Amino acid sequence: MSRLSTLFLTTALIATSIIGATQAQAPQGGQQAAALPDGMGKELVQRACTTCHGVNQISNSTGYTKERWQALFGTMIKLPDPQADTVAQYLATHFPYKPGREPKLVPGPVQISFREWQVPTLGQRSRDPVQSPDGMIWWAGHWGNLVGRLNPKTGEMREFPLPQGARPHSITSDGAGNIWYVGNSNGTMGKLDPKTGESTVYILPDPAARDPHTPEFDRNGILWFTVQNSNMVGRLNPANGEIRLVKMPTPDADPYGLDIDSKGVPWIALTGTYKIARIDPVTMAVREYPVPDEKSRIRRLTVTSDDMIWYLNYSLGRLGRLNPATGETKEWQSPSGQDTQPYSIVAIDDIIWYNESRRRPDALVRFDPKTERFQSWAFPSGVGALRNLRATADGNLLVHQTSVNRIGLVTINRSTTPSSR
Repeated sequence: MSRLSTLFLTTALIATSIIGATQAQAPQGGQQAAALPDGMGKELVQRACTTCHGVNQISNSTGYTKERWQALFGTMIKLPDPQADTVAQYLATHFPYKPGREPKLVPGPVQISFREWQVPTLGQRSRDPVQSPDGMIWWAGHWGNLVGRLNPKTGEMREFPLPQGARPHSITSDGAGNIWYVGNSNGTMGKLDPKTGESTVYILPDPAARDPHTPEFDRNGILWFTVQNSNMVGRLNPANGEIRLVKMPTPDADPYGLDIDSKGVPWIALTGTYKIARIDPVTMAVREYPVPDEKSRIRRLTVTSDDMIWYLNYSLGRLGRLNPATGETKEWQSPSGQDTQPYSIVAIDDIIWYNESRRRPDALVRFDPKTERFQSWAFPSGVGALRNLRATADGNLLVHQTSVNRIGLVTINRSTTPSSR
């Protein structure tokens, strides 16, 4: 275990003894409005669990059995056995499993397999795995202020601490294998050299640009990134460190996910409004494309080889397609219905993959644009939340379950895909 992992584990043990704080961030304002019901173990749950997150994260869950509760909080904090049993019994008694959010799974011919790894540092909220050119899988430990590396062949993991206050929201890899992260809490971009463990930090030039969110390299090696709550999109040239920022025309548009088309043009999901944005890669001029329903909210998007823009209508539970040449859109209802909150998306061989984030367990969905047919599977860890879906070099899927600090690999059996028959 790394020094950082040991430090976090020690801090967590202190918290469980009700002496100090835990390793993760404090709850956001208003999150603790919910109150825990009376019962044996209430005080322990209040002190051990809600230091890191609000009571609403418990009360708004679907609930679990005693065994599932214990497995869940065991990925967040280390409790001595008697306290763990008390906490699990309290949660199972007052927050038992509530049916109603199961996914509607669609059968089909394609076969896939899931493999998951739990990351070393508890409570770090691991997310956004990406593959580097050497085949290693990297992830961002958002609350842990780290990035981690997994060798999928051996299962060996190593965690790299980042400069204080960065708290990476996402990461990506360049062609040389460096890992670039977004300093979501301190308005920075960073490059981690895996050989030395050292980071090069780039400070965003506008103090109003506080929260870089999602990064992506274009074909020329320029790093594009969204700055969500600051309502900006940025461009970083690694050759000289120059950063340019552009404000979105729509106020509070909240630029979120992005992808880049075959011409090197970045496309941005504007989750604060019902629009998608296109950024001119030279002038950084912004053009916005509205989708038909103003109640739509779009978290992420992906681009297929024909430069069609595929997006997820998070608020209305739909998969959508934008034709940039005409501005026309078409949407399909996600299999589990309107309230499924589809979140992350990626295109592999022009097949669309995404997840339904409000199901328990999350559903992984496959959509074939040629046949307009869906197929879906339940995530084995069964808790959520998958925030960003990415492809490996060999056409498989990198996934994660942030709530239980797991990253994963979904292998697609090509012999079962219709196109291979």
